Amino acid sequence: MSELNVALAVVGGLLLALGLLTNLIKSTVFVSEPLLALLAGVLIGPTALGLLDLSSFGDREVILEEAARLTLAVALMGVALRLPAGYLSRGWRTLVVLLGLVMPLMWLSSGLLAYLILGLSLPVAMLVGAVVTPTDPVVASSVVTGDVAERNLPGRLRHAISAESGFNDGLAYPFVLLPILLLTRPPGEALTHWLTHTVLLEVGIAVVLGALAGYGTGKVLVWAEARETTEHASILTVSLALALTTLGAVKLLGGDGILAVFVAGVAFNAAARSDMEEQRERVQEAITRFFDLPIFVLLGMALPWEGWLELGWAGLALAVAVLLLRRLPAVLSLSPLMGQVRGRGDALFVGWFGPIGAAALYYATLAHRQTGQEEIWLAGSLIICASVLAHGLTATLLTRLYGRHARRERGHEGRKDA
Repeated sequence: MSELNVALAVVGGLLLALGLLTNLIKSTVFVSEPLLALLAGVLIGPTALGLLDLSSFGDREVILEEAARLTLAVALMGVALRLPAGYLSRGWRTLVVLLGLVMPLMWLSSGLLAYLILGLSLPVAMLVGAVVTPTDPVVASSVVTGDVAERNLPGRLRHAISAESGFNDGLAYPFVLLPILLLTRPPGEALTHWLTHTVLLEVGIAVVLGALAGYGTGKVLVWAEARETTEHASILTVSLALALTTLGAVKLLGGDGILAVFVAGVAFNAAARSDMEEQRERVQEAITRFFDLPIFVLLGMALPWEGWLELGWAGLALAVAVLLLRRLPAVLSLSPLMGQVRGRGDALFVGWFGPIGAAALYYATLAHRQTGQEEIWLAGSLIICASVLAHGLTATLLTRLYGRHARRERGHEGRKDA
């Protein structure tokens, strides 16, 4: 019971402080909320003060996997609610390039780096690459939301990063499952199962059921509000219930629950009335502040410090190489094809801010549990923490730098026109 009280006090106190002081923290110390949550977990965990040990609540790996899965569901619903009506029709070119070209390149480059630097077998290395492929909606939200982001970043970039993080968290599932199957089944059987069951069945079920659940819920909410059978404030309850119901039901039916939740959120957003936009923004802010950050506290408590030391300098080199080479070169080279990414400044910003977080944590624990390969958890957790640190420290600084550069460019254009 004392462990539970410590957890409630620490997590609740952290969320309270962030809720009251977020703008002050971002404007003075330039540290993101996920980074603060991660540091809080390290502080109270066995490594530092020893106030709380995650294993006292049960199997640490299962706790992390299920907590990350629930966090993703709630975070993805918040991301979907943040997207403006009609965004997918306007930003489809950017999303097609980011998901269809950049995402596979991120997987291949990360896997190749793990193969070359850590000397892992090719299937294990590609599994490590798949684990860190998805961009994280929780860390991404700390980059593209808030006063600093709204003052300095155009909506097209904020929405592109958000939409990509929403879709590729679920679409990363086939990338993760392919090397898992190759490690656990004969090659021919693995490929057949992956194509027919994982890609066609699980992804297909997710898209269809997610769209039906989200659109149907949105229409029923509009009907209920028109007849005053519900209150405006209940949109928070409805959206969270939709996320959790979709996550559980689609998984029970054999689909990709993570992808289904985001599809449901997008469909729900499209079905709801336009005058609900302000309510949806408040819901998204509440979700971000209250539901998304505890997973980083749990991660901080469970970090494998001894395993990282065994990786040595190779582990650190891999983390740095993944941050620099996993995404940035692909976005820079393909940015001319993206309608929402205009110029080198946009490409550099989008290329750098593809953070790794809760989605990678979920897939790392899933992959480790199914294959027993300890290197997946060690390398994955190290890269996650490196990303939370690097992107957490650079989010405010680079966002302001982007804003100053954009204002300078507009000033030069104005003088030329004059």
